[in-house]
Amino acid sequence: MDTDHTTSDPAEEAALDAYSRVVTTVAARVLPSVAALSVRTARGAGAGSAVTVGTDGLLLTSAHVVQGAAGGSAAFGDGTETTFRVVGADPLSDLAVLRVEETTVPPVELGDADALRIGQLVVAVGNPMGLAGSVTAGVVSGLGRSLPARDGRVTRLIEDVIQTDAALNPGNSGGALADSAGRVIGVNTAVAGYGLGLAVPINTTTRQIIAELTTAGRVRRAWLGVAGVPVPLPPDLTARTGQRRGLRVVEVVPGSPAGVAGIYLGDIILSAGGRTVADGQGLQRLMLGPAIGARLPVTVLRKGAFVDVVAVPTELRA
Repeated sequence: MDTDHTTSDPAEEAALDAYSRVVTTVAARVLPSVAALSVRTARGAGAGSAVTVGTDGLLLTSAHVVQGAAGGSAAFGDGTETTFRVVGADPLSDLAVLRVEETTVPPVELGDADALRIGQLVVAVGNPMGLAGSVTAGVVSGLGRSLPARDGRVTRLIEDVIQTDAALNPGNSGGALADSAGRVIGVNTAVAGYGLGLAVPINTTTRQIIAELTTAGRVRRAWLGVAGVPVPLPPDLTARTGQRRGLRVVEVVPGSPAGVAGIYLGDIILSAGGRTVADGQGLQRLMLGPAIGARLPVTVLRKGAFVDVVAVPTELRA
């Protein structure tokens, strides 16, 4: 007598069904708003993806996708094909804003990557040439990663990069990374290694960058002229303030805003502009356009004492 040993776990089946429903719902919501890009530069032809973020034809993509190009063509899943121009690109955040000539595609809803947690379900949606409608799912496998970016002689770290195990296909750069509600919380930017992908987060900082690219075509950044390394704070200070780390100054450029303000080698920067500084990214986060020429209060720990200084950052020149 044949016996069927196949068993099913109703709870497991329900979980798989729920997972599938989330992924398919997110794909149906986001995919129509994702375009396949085709660009041509002096270096040759290139391709990538872009996400519709405005009703007036604005798209968001990775800066490296359109590097060296003034425009190109965009194709959507509904068969619409149109041309685009580059409104502005910022290699130091690997973000670029494009505008298409015509589109009836609805914009995506932007979320907040700062609310992500490790293990959270995410869906990577792209529209690369030859792989139209690429959708992969996975989880957030790392947060707070940093990704080096370079523009001319200036090198900065893209902060709070999202690491995910959702597979990224070639041409997925510039596509959307969405949460389970279909909100876009990142722009896929690079493959970090086998089974790993990275995405530039959508948060307060990048929203400001996107706004500057849209209105001015470029991002102005402030320069303080100081470099540091994160260090743990003395236990008594941590007990009093709740702050565990600060930024020890290891370099001050002569004549820089930091030098003029009276920040010295060995100082430990605790806060700037009223915000806690625990590492270089914490200070870098403040160095956007509005900080240029503005008074920036800085509190440092010097030989066991709190010292307050005021710096006036200048514009960073590449």
